[in-house]
Amino acid sequence: MNDRKVILVTGASSGFGQVISQTLSRAGHTVYASMRSIYTKNADQAQACHDLAAAEGLAIYPIELDVTDVNSCGNAVDRIVKEQNRIDVVINNAGTLVFGITEAFTPEQVLNVFDVNTVGPLRVNRAVLPHMRKQRSGLLLYVGSVTSDIISPFQGPYVASKAAEDKLAETMHYELSRFGIDTAILQPGAYISGTNHFPGAQRPHDEDIVHTYVPIADLPNQLVDRLGKIVETGRKADVQDVANTVLRLVETPPGQRPFRTIVDPQDHGADAVVALQATMQRKFMERVGIADLMRVPAQGDSLMMPYITDGVAVESLLPKKNPHEK
Repeated sequence: MNDRKVILVTGASSGFGQVISQTLSRAGHTVYASMRSIYTKNADQAQACHDLAAAEGLAIYPIELDVTDVNSCGNAVDRIVKEQNRIDVVINNAGTLVFGITEAFTPEQVLNVFDVNTVGPLRVNRAVLPHMRKQRSGLLLYVGSVTSDIISPFQGPYVASKAAEDKLAETMHYELSRFGIDTAILQPGAYISGTNHFPGAQRPHDEDIVHTYVPIADLPNQLVDRLGKIVETGRKADVQDVANTVLRLVETPPGQRPFRTIVDPQDHGADAVVALQATMQRKFMERVGIADLMRVPAQGDSLMMPYITDGVAVESLLPKKNPHEK
């Protein structure tokens, strides 16, 4: 392909990251599928990358990367740049899920969730951004969550950490746009199959607290079933949809990418929340005279391409203004 990109995907041992890595490599891109413990715990997953590359002639390479270890992040990025002379895209996908009574999660558990979901992407960005600034180009793509805007009970530490990641990502977008570095935030709904997200989720350690929540004791255990039952009629929660959306965002030219994209089989309702937020953010940036930071300069660009979901423009999701209102 004429526009082969060098892409780093974090959390590629399973779930979204694995399918995203395979999809991008099959589209002709050079993909570094990163994961922890590629010679021990995830040796089988790393070998699967080698096997896929050999069988289909793909440029997909497993690489050691732990988002909680700054040296691991730096070593991975240094290897990629040494081998490819550049790095074009980072997919910040690695994450950990918890569900249960929020009060029953210990402070240590909550700190761990934030370390992976919030600080992890920052460590990866700090490793890659010096190279992207030098290139004057790049894309930081985040696999976030609709729960950053529509709260899902019994996932407190996860929801808070993903919301914090989201706001750091948006803030960095404004700070990086003049370097030609773009940002895209993908907000999936709940995919209860096809990933290890829910099966591998942590539960709260403080059982004494859990036992005091008698009126809602059974609700956390019903969470997965309840989410599965509200998938929109005619839709299926297929992780390939997420990977296909990532591919489309990666291959969209800078300045034309939607800043946020929602892929949500449950239709949480984050659309209207994000639409209003994007409009008010744009107005604020205009008032302080730095609205240009909301876009990456490119031919035919628009102001932060604020939000598109299923082809619906952001303006159509906003509350209609009263024609008599001044």
